[in-house]
Amino acid sequence: MDRIGRIASWFHARPKLSALLCGAFSATGFPPLNLWPIALLAMGVFAWIALEAPDRRSAFLRGWLFGLAHFTLANNWIATAFTYQAEMPAWLGWFAVPLAALYLALYPALAALAFRVLLGRMGPGAAACLFGGVWAVTEWLRSWVLTGYAWDPFGLIFLGTFDRPGLAAILPWMGTYALSALAALIAFLTVALLRERRFVPFALAFALLAAGMHWPAPPPEEGTLRFTLVQPDIRQEDLDDPTKFEEQFARLARLSVPREPGGPRLVLWPESGVPDYLRDDYPQRYYDQMTAAGNPAYARWRIGRVIGEGATLLTGAVDLEIGNVDGRERATGAYNAITPIMADGTLGERYAKAHLVPFGEYLPLRDWLAPLGLTRLVAGTLDFIPGPGPRTIDLGPWGRAGAQICYEIVFSGQVTDRADRPDYIFNPSNDGWFGTWGPPQHLAQARMRAIEEGLPVLRSTTTGISAVIDARGVVRDHIGMRVPGRIDGTVPPAAPETWFARWGNWLAMGWAGLLIAGSLVATRLRRG
Repeated sequence: MDRIGRIASWFHARPKLSALLCGAFSATGFPPLNLWPIALLAMGVFAWIALEAPDRRSAFLRGWLFGLAHFTLANNWIATAFTYQAEMPAWLGWFAVPLAALYLALYPALAALAFRVLLGRMGPGAAACLFGGVWAVTEWLRSWVLTGYAWDPFGLIFLGTFDRPGLAAILPWMGTYALSALAALIAFLTVALLRERRFVPFALAFALLAAGMHWPAPPPEEGTLRFTLVQPDIRQEDLDDPTKFEEQFARLARLSVPREPGGPRLVLWPESGVPDYLRDDYPQRYYDQMTAAGNPAYARWRIGRVIGEGATLLTGAVDLEIGNVDGRERATGAYNAITPIMADGTLGERYAKAHLVPFGEYLPLRDWLAPLGLTRLVAGTLDFIPGPGPRTIDLGPWGRAGAQICYEIVFSGQVTDRADRPDYIFNPSNDGWFGTWGPPQHLAQARMRAIEEGLPVLRSTTTGISAVIDARGVVRDHIGMRVPGRIDGTVPPAAPETWFARWGNWLAMGWAGLLIAGSLVATRLRRG
């Protein structure tokens, strides 16, 4: 027996362990490792493990084990969040990651089950199409069921380096979940070539994939709207410390002053960029907790002085919802918001984050979980209130801004108002509690949104990675992790409206449906 045969026999004899190993190795294709060939082979081997399951229950279990290892490794950065709160021990984070994976693994399990149920007597080509189609559908389900968790779709392995989009360049015509289908399909076929000892086609396939991953991007286009994007490097342990608010504001101010006069300028600060309450009519005790002399008008005025004439600031801020509780005015909730501030200190139209983070910005089932000692993983006792969803803010000479706060940007098909397309997307974020794996994964997914929507994305974060991404997903400039800095330039122009920008995930699910239907029709014709 040759080496390929011995490896295949080993995997065949240990399907459960093999599923776990494939799940872990498939996660290495995501940033920061970017080992896409290993991830592709791991996914392909898993597909054959699911195909050879003796029954539906075995297929489901193998898919669940794959998902358990896959999401545990890919989401290891979640454990870091537990080091930035005092209500629960930090070590609990290393249990929270696999506990979350217990649920997330249901989606690969459903993919494996559907693959096994629909498989029949298919040839490798039809089986590959079926596997890609069902994988795409389950990824799409994962993006919205129970509020959704869309982090790290498998197609992300096809995103290229900062200066080129890689095979993700086809996103405008497919969408993220259809790209995942294509990646899964290719994974199945490459392993099929290995199983059949067709080494020349196998090598040729990987050579073509490598060439696509390194295909150069066309020359960049330049815009006209000037911007200054700021990364203050405010560490998570300092972010909510009132004794450090003034120093944090001074740091943002130093990084934001204009370097040349004339014309409109857009200034971009991160999520949590302004600790002050900027809106009027709150009870005075809330202003007194902040540092701007207890006066929102003064807080707005000094920001206007910092950015200077001709500038508009877009910044993350917190707004309160005030209600009457037991005869006293008090805050009943909060909004994680993007607030425009003009040079004269006036406020523009607010965007409130719609896709909130469970256990981060609100505690699900609070009446049940709070008595058990569970709490949010970030500072504060108020739950955030969701906003109405994607919207475009018309800033006049400063352009039409789409707004997505923090991890909202990872939800394919949910980042723009399709009836009112913006010129660019502003994505302020606080990645300080994302560990070392989270920020590069977050940036990669922002690049995917830029490509499929055909819109530049401007990311200002507290600790990095901040970046300017053009409409082809190319990172024009960036600031690395844990360093203060600013980027000055002009906002890259938007591309013409893409297929995906027009149809969203109907397009991606259409491709998935075609793959599934095509595989079933091909099988029926083959039997006939």
